[in-house]
Formats: sequence, structure tokens, C-alpha cells
Amino acid sequence: MTHAPAAARALLASALSVTALLTAAACVAGDREVPRALPAGVSEPPAASASTSSASPAAEQPPPGPPALSEEQLRAALITETDLGEPWMASRGAATWRDGMLKAKTENADCRRLLDALYTEELFGPPSGPSATATLDDAYNDSQLRYQVAAHPPADVDRVLAWMRTLPETCERFEATPTRAGAQLVEVTQLPLPEAGDARAGLRLTMTGEASEGAPTRLTVNLAAVRVGDDTITLTNGGLGAVLPEVTQAMTQLGVDRLADVGRQARVRV
Repeated sequence: MTHAPAAARALLASALSVTALLTAAACVAGDREVPRALPAGVSEPPAASASTSSASPAAEQPPPGPPALSEEQLRAALITETDLGEPWMASRGAATWRDGMLKAKTENADCRRLLDALYTEELFGPPSGPSATATLDDAYNDSQLRYQVAAHPPADVDRVLAWMRTLPETCERFEATPTRAGAQLVEVTQLPLPEAGDARAGLRLTMTGEASEGAPTRLTVNLAAVRVGDDTITLTNGGLGAVLPEVTQAMTQLGVDRLADVGRQARVRV
């Protein structure tokens, strides 16, 4: 579908908005290789200091873990349409391509598991504690971004992240049959992510084929997952138009920094 000139200008503005985020972040980060997307008011995490005390029975006891974040605190860690800029806005409902294309069947169990996770939006299963979610739409480009912060057992999260890293090889190319479209060729590649959080994995999935009425289709979904302590960030950004990987990368870094800042504030209040 060819967008009107206004829509094209809006898409360009969206790309430039994200590019500005990445450029400003790189200036803040200095000699770090990975760009950062820190919003105003979010401070840099303090550098870890080496312990100089000698070992003793008391020192061998592990320090108490950080307090668990509440649902209200997790909501404060969400990204918003303000972070992305125009033409992004609060979501008006589930994207039509979610039911039309992600609800699909395929023979390989791992590939089917990936499609199911994208469709149900439960990559790690139900949260084991508080959670908060933001869904944003780019109406000019038929894109939707879903961002969730939730508590999951770290060991379970790490197992899923390890599984995700195998998919660019296991599910590099496969066929899937959606319930509302014709056969689709699915390709899965690795999506590089910033070195943020404690563990992470990213994927880029494309589905090309025909809709039920025979029109050509192309769906792109970027998936990023990052564990930050006992909390996990899951971000999906997908659509039938241009889906910029830079959006996913910048919002992943921004989200990790914001979640870390909320966690620091919670510890200070204790």
C-alpha cells in the first residue's frame, strides 16, 4: 500500500526521532560501543566499587537482595509515546495483523513455539509477580509496539533467552499457514541489542506471502527480551510497513536505564 505524502513525512519524522535518540545517547555514552537512549532526568548508574575489606564470617554472608518493585513502580519504568515522538500514540486496540498472521501453524516445534509466543504475548509465561504493559501505535505505518516489564524467576528467563539464541539457526527459514492468510515464508534472524541488563536476546522475524484474497503481504516483527535482576523487559515491534530495528534497540536501552533508575530510587526509600 502506498502511503500519502503526509504519512511518508510522518514515517520519516518517526525514523529521525529515533535517530536523534541514538545520536544523543552516543554523545552521553562517550567511549562505550553501544548507544544509550537516556531521557532527561535519568542518571547514569553508579560505578561498582571494589570491596577492600578482608574476609570474615560476617562478610561471607550475602547482602540482602533489592526490594521487589511494585506494580506502580513498574508502571513508572514503562516507555511512552513521548519517548518515541510523533507519529506514535497510545494504542487504539490490538493490531489486525496479530490474529491475521501470527495465529499460524507450522511443523517444527520450536518455530511453532515462537509464533505462539508472539501471538499470545507471553514469551516467559504468566508473570510470577507484578507487571506493567504499554502498547503504542504508529498509525501512519500500521506498526504496533508492545512493552512489558514483569517479574519472572531469573533461571526461567535465562533458559528462554538461551532458547531464543538458537532460533536464527533452528528456524532460519520455514513455512507457516496462518488461519486468515495463505502460506507464508518465515525467516528468523538475530537482532543485535545494546549490552544492557544482566542477560538479553533479540530476534527479527519476517513473514512474506499472500493474504486470503491474494494480495501480497509482508509482516516484520522485532522481538527483544532483557533480564534486569528479577524483572524482565519484553518488547515487540511489528507491522506491515517499515519496522525499524533502531526503534527496538533504542527503546530497549532506554527501558533498561529507566527500570534501573526506578530500582535505585526504591532502594533509597527503604
